[in-house]
Amino acid sequence: MSDNILLDIKGLRKYFTVDTNFFGRPTSTLKAVDGVSLQIREGEALGLVGESGCGKTTVGKMIVGLYRPTAGEITYQGKNISKLSERERRHYSRELQLIFQDPYSSLNPRMTVGQIIEEPIRINKLRPRREIDDRVGYLLNAVGLSANYRNRFPHEFSGGQRQRIGIARALAMEPKLIVCDEPVSALDVSIQAQVLNLLDELKEEFGLTYLFIAHGLGVVKHISDRVGVMYLGRLVELAPKHELYAHPMHPYTRALLSAIPVTKESERRDRILLEGDVTSPIDPHPGCRFFSRCYAHAGCTGCENCDKHSPALVEVSPEHYVACYKYSPQQATAATL
Repeated sequence: MSDNILLDIKGLRKYFTVDTNFFGRPTSTLKAVDGVSLQIREGEALGLVGESGCGKTTVGKMIVGLYRPTAGEITYQGKNISKLSERERRHYSRELQLIFQDPYSSLNPRMTVGQIIEEPIRINKLRPRREIDDRVGYLLNAVGLSANYRNRFPHEFSGGQRQRIGIARALAMEPKLIVCDEPVSALDVSIQAQVLNLLDELKEEFGLTYLFIAHGLGVVKHISDRVGVMYLGRLVELAPKHELYAHPMHPYTRALLSAIPVTKESERRDRILLEGDVTSPIDPHPGCRFFSRCYAHAGCTGCENCDKHSPALVEVSPEHYVACYKYSPQQATAATL
């Protein structure tokens, strides 16, 4: 893994208008992503975890250009691509690809597998016409499918095979970074491990960088180098994989880890059941988004500020960042000034 920063996200926000008044002006806004900053290094796999509605998929879609940010910057290889026009962004779109969550609806049922993989190569003129057939066969073999499948239609394949086809389509664009949007959540558990192993192998073979989005920490453990945890539009913890799993700091991260099934008694954690109401992303709590469900108030020196001020993501140990007053009391002091 290189130390070069491939993608740099600063203060990323995405707000959706929920309701408008008689004059068409927004009266209610959903804050799907509200100030996310992170960096993805060339050659690494960064896991992004959180429950449904936390904004992780929205972050991925802004990276690949499906959503335009409300505010903030997305810098790819030193170029701010968040404000480019559709025409200007076309060059970068080829290098930033997305693997969709649902392998059933993400493939055109009227096209053969060969046509699905060939189309981006042909439209973007990535290979001479005489080489396209060989390229399609190579990509099918790379994802563990026979080149003879090119004339079959998506409905003839299982869910795991369809996801492999989706991966081959993403690889057809010869990308540098792939956003994997929960690519195994719709698959059987036995198939999930196969697809994760495949993604790991392809990362080495093609020199890829991943942003791997998932619901739980159990899925990203195998493939990620670093892991970020999101809660209601904000990043609450970010650390190298082994550090995060061994020494989780944010209460929400600890709750997620306690829900992972384990086979060894030595790895078992006391289950943490979150209580309280979830803050609405339309009218979020003015302080910490996790305040209403946090179980760590007792004995916390900085928690009296949680309901008034939102903690920033700060480095509390080497490469370990957390947004919690408990681990950064200097924030609590500054918030009261």
